[in-house]
Amino acid sequence: MTSPAPSRHIALPGTTNFRDLGGYRGHQGRSVRWRVLFRSDHLADLTPEGVQALHGLGVRRSADFRGAQERRVDAYAWDGLHTHALTVEPTVVQKAFALIHAGGSLTAADSVALMQETYRHFVRDNTAQFAQLFQLLLEDEVPTVFHCTAGKDRTGWAAALILEALGVARADIEHDYLLTNQFYQRPAAMAARAAQAMPQDILDVLWRVQPSFLASAYDMVEREHGGMQRYLREVMQLDEHALHALRARYLQG
Repeated sequence: MTSPAPSRHIALPGTTNFRDLGGYRGHQGRSVRWRVLFRSDHLADLTPEGVQALHGLGVRRSADFRGAQERRVDAYAWDGLHTHALTVEPTVVQKAFALIHAGGSLTAADSVALMQETYRHFVRDNTAQFAQLFQLLLEDEVPTVFHCTAGKDRTGWAAALILEALGVARADIEHDYLLTNQFYQRPAAMAARAAQAMPQDILDVLWRVQPSFLASAYDMVEREHGGMQRYLREVMQLDEHALHALRARYLQG
């Protein structure tokens, strides 16, 4: 009798978007291992029960993509968790608020364009941080969580890159990416403050994910680097040896 697959979404008290990348079919039909690669919203609000559950999952390393101010406002330091700051500043929300505060207007369509530009920045301007994540994963196979604030954009692109390197199909990568819309819940205080500054239709763009956001990053990879495999090899510094090591470590069998 086949055992049921582990839960992809994990109810970790203090987070809403903590998920396992395991189970997707990758290179040569081998599935991504469960309970070694996790993606999440930030970890600063973990309750004592949440910290205990994190330890229970065996997670000993975190890769934090938040900007410097985000880390200062919502800092965390949990015993037994080695944290690496891979700083990617959150420019899209800053641009949106700056435009409104300057008296400008912002539509939902403008917000979509801002989000798409943000993903292009990931590809063009933040390569070192995402490449560093791969270097961490190649150091050893200690269970690792990578995250930003909401676990949707910076984290979403990082998850897409990892799954691409492991040979997961693009449709499954997009499926994983869009799960944020099912699980992420905005903190009540944050939602209340933002609602006073921006219309709801704009907030729905900024706090959710859309296929076109991820597609804009892929389009940039194709235009400027000739495709994902070349991007992984030349920009993420994953030569054949590194790809083999990554797949040996994180794929079953």
